[in-house]
Amino acid sequence: MSTEVLFYHLEHFPLERVLPSLVEKTLERGWRAVIQAGSIERVEALDNHLWTYRDDSFLPHGSVKDIHAARQPVFLTIDESNPNGAHVRFLVDGADIGAFDGYTRMVVMFDGRDEEALARARAQWKRAKEQGCAVTYWQQSRDGRWEKKA
Repeated sequence: MSTEVLFYHLEHFPLERVLPSLVEKTLERGWRAVIQAGSIERVEALDNHLWTYRDDSFLPHGSVKDIHAARQPVFLTIDESNPNGAHVRFLVDGADIGAFDGYTRMVVMFDGRDEEALARARAQWKRAKEQGCAVTYWQQSRDGRWEKKA
């Protein structure tokens, strides 16, 4: 079975606003997630954000600073590790796709107003298709809903 790769084009709302809901949906399916960011600073910022993004909820997670990585439903990293046996890998802030194997789904999230991010996403799309992955492209509407475009 090939990995499904979803490309999420952020235009109207920032990553911090949309990532938690996508991760929540992942956990609701009984899947684990790993979130790979482009820098350790971004991992630290996401680490703090996932505890406080909503007054009435948080996303349980860990990162390299935690000793029980395998127990974490969500793991934050800057490398290609998958210590929690995640089914879904989120790639944010320029993190590049490594290996597709072992994942049910990969989610590439990129800022649609950043030309470099757009170019990187196009290259990742091409690579995913060449690897035989099922790819879909989702664009953010003005009200924050996701519309499937390809």
